[in-house]
Amino acid sequence: MAQKAIREADGMHILATRLYDYGDAMCELEDRFLSVSSGGELAALRAEHPWLSQVPLVVKPDQLIKRRGKNGLILTGATVDQAIAWIDEKTRGPVTIHGRFDDAGRPLDAGTTGYLRHFLVEPHKTHDPADECYLAIVSNRDGDEILYCHQGGVDVGDVDAKAARMQVPIGETPTRAHIARALLVDTPQGKRACTAGFIEALFKLYVDMNFAYLEINPLVVAGGKVTPLDLAAKLDSTADFESASKWGDLEFPTPFGREPSPEEAYIEALDAKTGASLKLTVLNPEGRVWTMVAGGGASVIFADTITDLGFMDEMANYGEYSGDPSEEFTYLYARTILDLMTRSQHPDGKVLLIGGGIANFTDVAKTFKGIIRALREYQARLQEYGVRVYVRRGGPNYREGLRMMRQLGEELGVPIEVYGPETHMTKIVSIALKAG
Repeated sequence: MAQKAIREADGMHILATRLYDYGDAMCELEDRFLSVSSGGELAALRAEHPWLSQVPLVVKPDQLIKRRGKNGLILTGATVDQAIAWIDEKTRGPVTIHGRFDDAGRPLDAGTTGYLRHFLVEPHKTHDPADECYLAIVSNRDGDEILYCHQGGVDVGDVDAKAARMQVPIGETPTRAHIARALLVDTPQGKRACTAGFIEALFKLYVDMNFAYLEINPLVVAGGKVTPLDLAAKLDSTADFESASKWGDLEFPTPFGREPSPEEAYIEALDAKTGASLKLTVLNPEGRVWTMVAGGGASVIFADTITDLGFMDEMANYGEYSGDPSEEFTYLYARTILDLMTRSQHPDGKVLLIGGGIANFTDVAKTFKGIIRALREYQARLQEYGVRVYVRRGGPNYREGLRMMRQLGEELGVPIEVYGPETHMTKIVSIALKAG
């Protein structure tokens, strides 16, 4: 499972539009969540969304930042003009986000510095802090665990110690009665029915839409209704073939403080132009172990194996190409990686792992043609930097693809070892790294 965090605006949109598909959620949540990158963008949305000028607003950065309140990054009860001015102020220069604070609110760490580029704007909902609760669902190897605490908010404290827990085995769905008995013993009687109904529907949504993590704090329970006020969520990105249509148009954002390199931004732009998936994260530009992996699940296996073999510090990149990209897009993706890996020498030479599982519908020969074009183009630099290539693939037309790769090795004078589906993915990692 590849867990990737999403923006709060996207998570709230999913809840507001889909939660009632899974039962009577007892939830009070309108789909009024806007994601903007500047005050000017928010100003341009006023005509399209009249509520911006009709209700007090909440504004907060939406860049996977924790403890926004303690860092002074939440504006509440604002007019739209105040929201526009606040966003413009916060985007003028870098800001520092601290992760730990003492009891007096003083930061206990140096913090992470970066730029604020995305904001969530929503209606401000007034409530009694006594009605705040905490709720989370976390996936694990045995199923999913629900954590609930009848107290919540920014000062909830150690939820691991306070929360009631309920482990739900794979394939099972808890009933309201089961939820009430396991989690809501300390919840006032008048709040149990609506809370149990909300958790039941939320759990069904969580499983069906392939969430991997979902935290709501605070969750306000009052007047027989449940209202999520703050959300953090991760999706299983390898399930996009099944759930992308349910998720809607969302992206997996870069964490705060990490600006994409030009190459990462280039691949991100390519990814936006194709129905396939092209992802690239540069971990260590000086590393000697580079990967060009087909499929999100395979990319995790390769990364885990490289780490298990003791080469984590030498792992240069992480990413994937999948979803049957065209020859041209595969060529552009491969060329980017080859350019990155042939910018610096390594005393032990470099290793390129071209791998993947057994494809369901990706034409292996077609995508290999794109990779082969790039390898030919970089022949001299591959030789100069001592690059050895290891290939493992299966799926439609894989025999032809592997034949072309073997022939290419003879043609280029570059060591290329080729393996089919009879060899496990992790085996070629071991072969490649032990050969060095």
